[in-house]
Amino acid sequence: MATQTGILLEPPGVEDGAAVWRIARDSRALDLNSSYSYLLWFRDFAATSVVARGDGGEPVGFTTGYVRPERPRTLVVWQIAVEERQRGRGLAAAMLDHLAARLRPRGVRYLETTVTPANTASNRLFTVFARRHGAALGREVLFDGGLFPDGHEPEVLYRIGPLP
Repeated sequence: MATQTGILLEPPGVEDGAAVWRIARDSRALDLNSSYSYLLWFRDFAATSVVARGDGGEPVGFTTGYVRPERPRTLVVWQIAVEERQRGRGLAAAMLDHLAARLRPRGVRYLETTVTPANTASNRLFTVFARRHGAALGREVLFDGGLFPDGHEPEVLYRIGPLP
């Protein structure tokens, strides 16, 4: 699927792992996973993830997600990031909308993610997503900061749905 700005949205392949790792690293907002984890993710969870490709076909954004085994109607969005030069164009929102539409035939009706209190961009992204889809939005602390060994902020669970 192509967006209004000519960006192609599609499932990722393992060949996208290195570029996506660099986007995550350069975001300065995400917890950076190992480069190996992105290869595994795109091998095992490509159907529930999306990569945004620019004019040259290189990834300029990505969303990683998975369907919760205990809640098969729930997509968990693990990470979402857009290259700095592509920000402000609605690409993150387009990726979320694309995933929701792609997973609807599989019965997915809820979206979960976690956001730290200081991440105002993600807070806004998921709040507006819920509003745009006419879905309820609930928030609660999922992991208190004290559970992390490195002074990490709490992770607030956003539960959005049901999606239409």
